[in-house]
Amino acid sequence: MDDIAIMLHALQQMEEEQLQDEDDDNEEAGMVAAVVVLGAEEARRIRAERRHPNRLYLCRPQLLPNPRIATPWQTLYDSRSDRAFITTMGFDVATFEYILASGFATHWNWTAIPRSETTSTSAPRPGRRSLDASGALGLVLHYLNSTMREISLQQIFALIPTTVSRYITFGLKIFLRVLREIPEAAIKYPSGAEEFQELNDLIVVRHARLTGAFASIDGLKLPVQTSADEDIENATYNGWLSEHFVSSVLAFSPKGLIIAAKINAPGSWHDAHVAQTIFEKLRTQTPDGFYMVADTAFPRGTNDIKGRIRAPVKAGQQLRGTEEEIQEQMAFDRELLSYRQTAEWGNRTLQGSFGRLQIPLEIDDAQRRGDVLETTVRAHNLRCNRVGFNQIQSVYMPIWRSNADDEDIWLHFRDIVFGDQRRKDRVSRFHTYADFQ
Repeated sequence: MDDIAIMLHALQQMEEEQLQDEDDDNEEAGMVAAVVVLGAEEARRIRAERRHPNRLYLCRPQLLPNPRIATPWQTLYDSRSDRAFITTMGFDVATFEYILASGFATHWNWTAIPRSETTSTSAPRPGRRSLDASGALGLVLHYLNSTMREISLQQIFALIPTTVSRYITFGLKIFLRVLREIPEAAIKYPSGAEEFQELNDLIVVRHARLTGAFASIDGLKLPVQTSADEDIENATYNGWLSEHFVSSVLAFSPKGLIIAAKINAPGSWHDAHVAQTIFEKLRTQTPDGFYMVADTAFPRGTNDIKGRIRAPVKAGQQLRGTEEEIQEQMAFDRELLSYRQTAEWGNRTLQGSFGRLQIPLEIDDAQRRGDVLETTVRAHNLRCNRVGFNQIQSVYMPIWRSNADDEDIWLHFRDIVFGDQRRKDRVSRFHTYADFQ
């Protein structure tokens, strides 16, 4: 019996030792796992800290808590000030509300915002959105009218980066859709001799010799990003200006409206190639005796539109005729030169009004780039018709020319770096916000 008791005690002791060893192994494994998890977390934190100095966005803790309450945008919107609206968004209060009522509010409230985790048929949830329709339109117009980075828009509208980007993309599509339906935003070429004559009557009041002139025309080159694709890079590179551009050709009426436009062509194309659709309008839709005015470098087209585009004589060109005839040619030439500058002024107005055009446009998304250009052209016409050309000149333009820095941007914007344009941006100067380093 004693031997059996001793054996049972020995077996029990061995079992207890085995269980103790298993507990020790489990504890060691748990400690190893904890070390691995903590090490991975520490590595993630270190990587995040190393990336932190290069971050150009803010997170929710650094922003105002509610995008719909007491933000800089809400303060601006509640002011109902025409001057504030025109300065930051290009439209007065009445036109802003007109855009909302013309379909923007409806589309914003009843169209689902595309997201990777939702389908196009998903039901919209406007109450869950950070911005209402007026806030979304304000965000889009701030984006188009300024050169500021998205971090500034985050601060003004109290939105996180992904929301800003998604709302801008969605809002731009809605805005263009609405502009295409608004009559005052139409890009409309004159029809019928009466409309051409009406435009010419406005011109001859100041330029009596320009009988038949109804518009001015010029090319516009806008900076674009450099593409990694060699074919696209070559297509957008302009050897004359030694930079990458997209080309457009715009025709301006004496009312300041854009009546014909060809946009988003490769920067390497000559204006004669870009303007083919406008040349066709001159050939088939323009009554005899009417013409556009261009500068000496702009192409006059082929013989089938001969006389439909007129330009001042080139420097050094010899004039022939009697003294009286030459004097008359020179007087006519001076009036052409004077009116020709309205196209250049129109191009500057477009770029000055829509600061986004001064920053290199996206190169990898031709559709989005074209939509942005079409949006600015149509918005320009809407502002001319609704806000009033004189009001823009007296209220909006002086903001650009209010000091020496603005004068430099206006007259020499091609010669300054894009960082300076952002620093001097009039819209960002209107708002006061923190600058996180």
